[in-house]
Amino acid sequence: MKPADNTFIIIGGGIAGLCTAIGLQQLGIEAHVYESVSELKGIGAGFGLAANAMQALDHLGLKEEISQIGHYLESYNVLDQKGNILVEPDTRSISKKYKQDNFAIHRADLHQFLLSKIPDSQVHLGKRALSFDQLGEQIHVHFTDGTQAVGNAILVADGVHSLLRQHLIPTSTPRYSGYTCWRATIDNSSIQLKKSTETWGAKGRFGMTPLVGDRIYWYACINSPQQNPALKNWTPSDLLNNFKDYHDPIPTILSETQATELIWNDIIDIAPLQQLAFDNILLLGDAGHATTPNLGQGACQAIEDVAVLLDELKTAASVQQAFARFEARRLDRVNYISNTSWQIGKIAQWENPFLIGMRNFIMKIMPNRLKQQQLNKLLSVDFMQINRNHES
Repeated sequence: MKPADNTFIIIGGGIAGLCTAIGLQQLGIEAHVYESVSELKGIGAGFGLAANAMQALDHLGLKEEISQIGHYLESYNVLDQKGNILVEPDTRSISKKYKQDNFAIHRADLHQFLLSKIPDSQVHLGKRALSFDQLGEQIHVHFTDGTQAVGNAILVADGVHSLLRQHLIPTSTPRYSGYTCWRATIDNSSIQLKKSTETWGAKGRFGMTPLVGDRIYWYACINSPQQNPALKNWTPSDLLNNFKDYHDPIPTILSETQATELIWNDIIDIAPLQQLAFDNILLLGDAGHATTPNLGQGACQAIEDVAVLLDELKTAASVQQAFARFEARRLDRVNYISNTSWQIGKIAQWENPFLIGMRNFIMKIMPNRLKQQQLNKLLSVDFMQINRNHES
């Protein structure tokens, strides 16, 4: 593909959009990022960069610098509410296969780093994409402020609520998981948390992980009707009351969290799609395969997307061919992850004491090779080789 012949419009300034802009820059392709918010600061808290994401970042030439702003994760255990281990994934063997480590990182830190790699003139804020028109070989993207952008290709990376995706696939509206989530990042100097864990109990799930800068990222998920007004004004004290019988240091973490540090939102995804490429339009990241966070793969899959896309753009005869080949390499993988994550979330959020007791007993006695089965299917394959020579 001839770089000079193409101008890419990237819709969305999240992880997928910014990584794509950096990668296209490396290929000599002109790309402009259009983001709906007026300030890019990485809303959210922490998330994991598993070994597969670090491998993808390695392909983008970003791994070394990003590993400096991430917290190395040696392990990540699933516990019951008393603190007993239910699952102890062998992440070391996966890391050894990929020759990569696992990290946790704050979203704001990653956003700041990625933005530093892109010229200011190529990032346009306050631009929410509404619709598009195809005029010959060019696409005109229309924004809600009445302006438009013109390019030869659109990369739709504006998340689960993407209007352009729903323009392409009207049935792809977000679906509610059945549980809602609070997140926060707090100081770790007194708690001294060292390990990353997720606790499954009758009152919901609670996850925690250390971050660089002596911080803790934690999250709490409980079952609830969608957009429950009764939860709108919940404080750390309300969460403490809900999780007060859970093992240490969960009550301490909640007692040391300020109300101003809380972020609350329902957990949603989109049902797996059957198409990601539409001629010279491509869905990336959450816009194409938003998943629940139960496998910790949302951001990881977005970064994988970018590595595979760039790999195709290097050799394809046209944008359309590159996008079609991308779809052939990515669709089955991202749909497997979305479906598996959805199923894990349902089981993890059980409230029935009998079902919880049965689940926990089985998880404790299950052979490690079976416990590892889903993790191995996700991480033991080299995502860069899936359908790599597929003819489209």
